[in-house]
Amino acid sequence: MWAMDVTDIGLFRLAEQRLAWVDQRQQVLAQNISNADTPDYQPRDLLPFAQFIKRSAAARATRLAVTEPGHLAGRPPQPDFDIASRPTGRAPDGNAVSLQEQLTKVADTDTTQALVLNLYHTYLGMFRTAIDKG
Repeated sequence: MWAMDVTDIGLFRLAEQRLAWVDQRQQVLAQNISNADTPDYQPRDLLPFAQFIKRSAAARATRLAVTEPGHLAGRPPQPDFDIASRPTGRAPDGNAVSLQEQLTKVADTDTTQALVLNLYHTYLGMFRTAIDKG
């Protein structure tokens, strides 16, 4: 039986990258919410996914070759943080977290995750159907 690694297919690799970005964003947003009462706390967010992909592609293009077993391969690029530069408001203690804004971002991120998972499973099903029929 022939085994296929779907991570070698660009569409699935992109979906996995998007899911990893969504997971990281949910962690950042949760941290923002948990610090809603911390004096002088500034909310953070990730750079948009499209910018992350561009930076990932640039990093892959400039990655050093591993020509000896002892060479280090380096790390894959990590999502960059974007400090909220224009808070919508600030509490008297200097905290700039807007719970409404953070919860809206959490809902948007949750919707994105559901969409990407749905697409991933749909395309995986189509690949399985094509392979079984072949």
